[in-house]
Amino acid sequence: MVRLLRSDPATSTNPRIEGVLPNAALPGGEIEVHGANLGASVNAGVARLPLSAIGGATAPVLLSRGNRLVVRVPEATQQSTRIEVFRNGARSNQVEIHVARLLAENIHAVANPAVNSAGEIFVTFSGQRGQQTPASVFKIFPNGEMRVQLSGLVNATGLALDAQGYLYVSSRHEGTVHRVSPEGAAAIYAEGMGVATGLAFDAAQNLYVGDRSGTIFKIARDRQTFVFATLEPSVAAYHMAFGPDGGLFVTGPTTSSYDAIHRIDPDGSTAIYYRGLGRPQGIAVDYAGNLYVAASLRGRRGIVRVAPDKKAELVLAGSGIVGLAFAPGGTAILATANAIYHVELGIEGYQFV
Repeated sequence: MVRLLRSDPATSTNPRIEGVLPNAALPGGEIEVHGANLGASVNAGVARLPLSAIGGATAPVLLSRGNRLVVRVPEATQQSTRIEVFRNGARSNQVEIHVARLLAENIHAVANPAVNSAGEIFVTFSGQRGQQTPASVFKIFPNGEMRVQLSGLVNATGLALDAQGYLYVSSRHEGTVHRVSPEGAAAIYAEGMGVATGLAFDAAQNLYVGDRSGTIFKIARDRQTFVFATLEPSVAAYHMAFGPDGGLFVTGPTTSSYDAIHRIDPDGSTAIYYRGLGRPQGIAVDYAGNLYVAASLRGRRGIVRVAPDKKAELVLAGSGIVGLAFAPGGTAILATANAIYHVELGIEGYQFV
């Protein structure tokens, strides 16, 4: 929703920003600026587009109309800053937006990162199919320092943390799940998981594993394994998160351009929760039951929020996002294929632990 600000007098021809949608973005993301007097100006018969700046850096204007601009966020933008518009020698008011800041790079994520209570982030270096990589999982500290947390696992894919702080890592190549202690000691926790991708824990600390060929497995605390539910196979991976009501939400891109979020009840029954996303991948949930999905909505890519009333809106603009998680304090952690970003969104992610 566009937030309206105090406007200038109606007779003014100065550019005026009334709202920005969405008001958060990755560098390179495209945002819409709504307001007045935002169209091209004509001088001596020559039309000139308005200029835009974010944090003092020029932001390319991709589309200009009287009440709307589409602007690309420049790569050099700082984390939280302001946007303004210049037109025909006049300057608009400034509006604060939130731009994600690069925290770490040289990774290879294919699913959600995992974040512990100390704000430490775990992310994979997954590699190509069957590729043995020098590191399988990195730990990233809040200051951006990276350390190898796990080595030797081929195609590390999904990540999840249990109540004791142990990290669980799936391998889509081996069909296994490994349990990693906070000190980095690893052991196989489960085998025979097919093309193991997404992981999630429920309130009782049962572990759920998404086999992208169409099965959701449930592994009880005594390691008994059950087929919990079946879904349409995914061309990439299943991504999973539990909501406050105990429902398991699952995304997995298919060959369709109009994909769905699935909800699985505690008894294993499945239903389509929301349909209409393009290539939905990473997913997270907040305490109000809103879903946040890395996907495209009506052709615009980024993080889509789906409210409990099934209304969807883009809350962060950006391409290439494959996973997300919420850190303590309302920070969103965003994973692209090769980098980790963080941005202050003021969202408290839902966690059982």
